[in-house]
Amino acid sequence: MSKVAVVTGGTRGIGRAVSIALQDAGYRVAATYCGNEEAALAFNNETAIAVYKFDVGDFAHCQKGVADIEQDLGAIDVLVNNAGITRDAMLHKMPTEHWRCVMNTNMDSLFNMCRNVIDGMRERKYGRIINISSINGQKGQAGQTNYSAAKAGVIGFTKALAQETAAKGITVNAIAPGYVATEMVKAVPQEVLDAKIIPTIPVGRLGEPEEIAHGVVFLASEKSAFITGTTLTINGGQYIA
Repeated sequence: MSKVAVVTGGTRGIGRAVSIALQDAGYRVAATYCGNEEAALAFNNETAIAVYKFDVGDFAHCQKGVADIEQDLGAIDVLVNNAGITRDAMLHKMPTEHWRCVMNTNMDSLFNMCRNVIDGMRERKYGRIINISSINGQKGQAGQTNYSAAKAGVIGFTKALAQETAAKGITVNAIAPGYVATEMVKAVPQEVLDAKIIPTIPVGRLGEPEEIAHGVVFLASEKSAFITGTTLTINGGQYIA
């Protein structure tokens, strides 16, 4: 029987590409979403990938969501913590709510989701957890103290959980994408992309969501069994950690 993979924020952007790539690799995939119902239903109609609506920043929602997925598809073998939001502002202008909601969705969600799958993975002595960080969690970014802090936290969380679970047959790794051609990045004015962003990327272009997805599929596979606690940087050479 094929393995079950869950992708949070899995119906749009990088998450969408990850969900499709895992399905193509033979996984039974569940994609979670929170806000955009229309996009999620269109994604489901197009791909036949099961979609589940719940807030990954809420522990009780995750508890129920994981239970629903496992009831429908079976025990979760692969968890991709991809869901994320931005609420950019310079710190001296940042509302408290912008800090809290970014930390809640981008950082607390890792605990909420991992805590609800980890016991099963430990019992079965198998699991793959892949956490999506960011180039800005590695180097920082002005106007993104909240986002950069959360994404740096993702890397620390990954390293610690990897040490806790390695002997149980569970690997935990992170991927830190650079600037990828998603809706969020494409919303940046083209003149800004051309003048200030793309020139800083040595390969001379934005990444594609599918290029991040390829990394996820590898880290979810048996071929990556000796890799844990690492951060795979996929950014076209823009920042070399």
